[in-house]
Amino acid sequence: MDLETGFHQNHQKKQSWRTVLTLAYQSLGVVYGDLSTSPLYVFKSTFAEDIQHSETNEEIFGALSFIFWTLTLVPLLKYVFIVLKADDNGEGGTFALYSLLCRHARVSSLPNSQLADEELSSYKKETPDDLALTSFGSRLKSTLEKHRVLHKFLLVLALVGACMVIGDGVLTPALSVFSAVSGVELAMAKEHHKYVEVPVACIILIALFALQHYGTHRVGHLFAPVVILWLLCISSIGVYNIFHWNPHIYKALSPVHMYNFLKKTQTRGWKSLGGILLCITGSEAMFADLGHFSQLSIQIAFTSFVYPSLILAYMGQAAYLSQHHVIENDYKIGFYISVPENLRVPVLLIAVLAAVVGSQAIITGTFSIIKQCYSLGCFPRVKIVHTSSKFHGQIYIPEINWILMMLCLAVTIGFRDTKRMGNASGLVVITVMLVTTCLMSLVIVLCWHQSVFLAIGFVVLFGTIEALYFSASLIKFLEGAWVPIALSCIFMLVMYVWHYGTIKKYEFDVQNKVSVDWLLSLGPTLGIVRVKGIGLVHTELVSGIPAIFSHFVTNLPAFHQVLIFLCVKSVPIPHVRHGERFLVGHIGPREHRVYRCIVRYGYRDVHKDDVEFEKDLVCSIAEFIRKQKDNTTPDGLSANGELYNDGEAMTVVGTPSTHLEGVQLRMDGQEVQEIRASPINQVEKRVRFVVPESPKIDDGSRAELRDLMEAREAGVAYILGHAYVKAKKGSSLVKKVFINVGYEFLRRNSRPPTDSLSVPHASTLEVGMVYHV
Repeated sequence: MDLETGFHQNHQKKQSWRTVLTLAYQSLGVVYGDLSTSPLYVFKSTFAEDIQHSETNEEIFGALSFIFWTLTLVPLLKYVFIVLKADDNGEGGTFALYSLLCRHARVSSLPNSQLADEELSSYKKETPDDLALTSFGSRLKSTLEKHRVLHKFLLVLALVGACMVIGDGVLTPALSVFSAVSGVELAMAKEHHKYVEVPVACIILIALFALQHYGTHRVGHLFAPVVILWLLCISSIGVYNIFHWNPHIYKALSPVHMYNFLKKTQTRGWKSLGGILLCITGSEAMFADLGHFSQLSIQIAFTSFVYPSLILAYMGQAAYLSQHHVIENDYKIGFYISVPENLRVPVLLIAVLAAVVGSQAIITGTFSIIKQCYSLGCFPRVKIVHTSSKFHGQIYIPEINWILMMLCLAVTIGFRDTKRMGNASGLVVITVMLVTTCLMSLVIVLCWHQSVFLAIGFVVLFGTIEALYFSASLIKFLEGAWVPIALSCIFMLVMYVWHYGTIKKYEFDVQNKVSVDWLLSLGPTLGIVRVKGIGLVHTELVSGIPAIFSHFVTNLPAFHQVLIFLCVKSVPIPHVRHGERFLVGHIGPREHRVYRCIVRYGYRDVHKDDVEFEKDLVCSIAEFIRKQKDNTTPDGLSANGELYNDGEAMTVVGTPSTHLEGVQLRMDGQEVQEIRASPINQVEKRVRFVVPESPKIDDGSRAELRDLMEAREAGVAYILGHAYVKAKKGSSLVKKVFINVGYEFLRRNSRPPTDSLSVPHASTLEVGMVYHV
């Protein structure tokens, strides 16, 4: 199946209003599930310990004012009207901002980057001609490119955001589901309900994670109605509470009440901001999930429905609490206490469904961010399963799913209350927002070419708000906030060790690669036996011959009649167009039948399975052969290529779907102008290339195509390098621990390099080699 078909269909320049409104409707179930369930626990977390609800109502009015202005300034102003515009070709999230910076300043951490990558059509983001880079922007760009420590700092900043998103995948499901289930506390005695909440929450969480491998496309159409029903429910209850208990509650929205709140409560009020912060949990999802929708659809959904519903819900709770100062059963302040008694059971059921939808969205987002880290070489290789062939981005990672489930259950059983879960979740949320603010300030200067004063204003306005909340969350370190810090440190260590080991391994490959001249010096027949078939040598190098191949030839002087050095690499853009997927070129004279093929994927692209990939690879080489002249020009440039690396001319070739008028691979079909393999050694599957009638190809290209077909019929062998990475003698103790212990442990317990291509074991040849880095 072709999982890439039609990607980015939602990002056409002109969309009908029907399409926009449909996307806005769908976004309610995917983007806003987490944000919409925050009324379940905000007031309860705010008044859990630090402040008390007094007769004067100054605390409740101040809390409502903080909630209103926080929702207005952060999700509405910052994300909806500013950050959403910083998309990376339609994609959003922390890594989208990082990849934008990597392309506008040479700060990429990818080791095998090429100048050819910058020729990709979506590599550069369009900027108006009249907005040249400012003088400060030029100096900033030069400084970033000059100092490698700044490259690492930007990478670490992006990874901190990614680690916190992973932590969110642990904490948000636990907090949302537990808060929804906690409604049973009003229906039974206090000493009994605690024995019901935790088991029920754990059962729901186990079921949620156990069903992940089925994907969300089967029930995804139910997500939006659930969230809409939930928002209508809480906003209707809010309106009822406003008119029934305190019609003048709107006066509490004044910023004056924030001042009075802090003046009265002082340090205790500052600490309680960690609970108020939870009203914006899930705001980052508006940007992170941008790739599935469009800016306008997300803006419409939030401003016209989600934002008003949440404000009415919080105002309704505050109106009820302003008239109720003595809460029975010592349950303090919660969501369900403000729900009319005869509606509590149905509201509880809807809340559980909404919590599940919100949790599902954040789990999917966690899978997505891990895939991005993996694509950029910052996460160990894991199995990525695409659960839908129709909907882009719906993936499932088994290893991560079960790790998240175990951690989520541990948090639920270990904390058993929303106060500490809220403290942990709040720190995660605000840290991701701070990372976004820092990266956005650089995007404003380097990518948007705006004044530095605009960037400073952005940081001062939003950075100050977020720093205030961050300090209030960090002070709760011993009361739950240590959990996301511990989780982030663990994931950060794993990511950094893997990235460090990967870079060192690549540097060894570059330093020990064999020149093309060495391969050509073996003579016209390369001095060895050529056996039938295609040999695919997997390498991370984009030029030269990998040391693993010279090691192989030295010990076994024979390889296949067609040899392809295959490099599958990621580039810092979300998607690579089908027409620019392959870079193909000859290594040496065409008579040797040795090729280099570089396959480029974006960090959100889907890798095809081995059958489809193999077919596309062979067709791309055949199309490259068809377009070539009898020989390369004297300067080494091919007819359609450009000189890229070590004198090798490479040509951009698309997948077969992009050149329907070119060479196509057929196993059977009607008779057209074609080239068949020779009838010697018949096999069950006949292979032939269908070539266009014009222009006519020369005899040399025809012979080359025939050799390629014969090799394809004989079969494809995958030659893989199995590297044992060891720290070289004289290395520091830290390096030895990182490489010999950390990286080696991760390598042994991660998937093999070609797992994403589903390489058949029967056709695999592994060549072992020790890398002393």
